[in-house]
Amino acid sequence: MERLHAGYGAVRVLHGVSMEVRQGETVALLGTNGNGKTTLMRCVMGLVKPSQGSIMLELDGEQISLTGKSPQEVVALGIAMVPEGRHLFPRLSVKENLLLGAFRQAARPAAQRNLEFCYDAFPVLRDRAAQLAGSMSGGQQQMLAIARAIMSSPRILLVDEPSVGLSPIAIRHMIDIIEDLKRRFDLTVLMAEQNFHAAIRIADRGYIMVGGEIAVHGNSVDELQRSALVKSYYLGE
Repeated sequence: MERLHAGYGAVRVLHGVSMEVRQGETVALLGTNGNGKTTLMRCVMGLVKPSQGSIMLELDGEQISLTGKSPQEVVALGIAMVPEGRHLFPRLSVKENLLLGAFRQAARPAAQRNLEFCYDAFPVLRDRAAQLAGSMSGGQQQMLAIARAIMSSPRILLVDEPSVGLSPIAIRHMIDIIEDLKRRFDLTVLMAEQNFHAAIRIADRGYIMVGGEIAVHGNSVDELQRSALVKSYYLGE
């Protein structure tokens, strides 16, 4: 994306954000609440329309503009998002939530295979396939939200705050699952996260957002850790 500006009504949230996620990478988008991480992801998904700037996708050698596309069009291109707060269908079963993730036409032929893969990756979902999603624990709901995104056979996965509301052990497990899914599905991953230490465990590189702008871009995890901003905010130095 290049020089992206976006917001909600009169409230401006993103101020000229430029960043790149290359194929096969896991890129961490770091920052505390209110700095624009979720808005940026919602722009990519077509849920928020930028007022200025562009979002480009390179797919099989073709340059495709995502700016102005509907969420359905973005998903059809193979981009899936795991939103903060999960946004499951609480009165539907685990299995029904998963099958709804396969509505993308390109994913329908692989629905059964992907379902079995999700059950293998998250055995608790198989055990609770008939349980209402809203009655599950926070960690189980996060697993379901990620599995539902995988059901769409994505090529690019956006994950918004996967650690929110989870215990330290559950956070570590969730981050490991994201890395495993990336390898198995050959995914490109953009992960928005407040938890710096969790994110850098699997990130290739990252950006830090402050006040709706990119304050730091680290071309590697080591470069991020050497940043004065990271030392001040995250490492307590």
